[in-house]
Amino acid sequence: MDDMRAKNKKNAIVEICPVRNVVARFGDKWSFLTLLVLGEQGVLRFSELRRFIPDISSRVLSGTLRKLEADGLIERRAFPVVPPRVEYKLSATGASLVPLVIQLTEWARVHMKTIVQHRAERESP
Repeated sequence: MDDMRAKNKKNAIVEICPVRNVVARFGDKWSFLTLLVLGEQGVLRFSELRRFIPDISSRVLSGTLRKLEADGLIERRAFPVVPPRVEYKLSATGASLVPLVIQLTEWARVHMKTIVQHRAERESP
């Protein structure tokens, strides 16, 4: 019984942890790229986003946009026209995240060579 309570308490802490909870939602490569592209370009349609991120599939981009919208990081605007026209842009919350994403990207660029070198050293026999 105590083991079960300890496990439930641990899971509750993980679920409410703001860092893990939030970063897990936008921390994948497609969300990062989508946020960066919208931060640089402003308002874009779905097809334009696909052009800026050419190696993402339509299905993955669609899911990424839904997830970012659900978290309030982007705004979706649908126009009542035929054919359908939908535009995406960063919300104020999403825009506030972009400088941090840029900082993390810059940190990775600066340290990537060292990180790759350490990986290679650890993997060599």
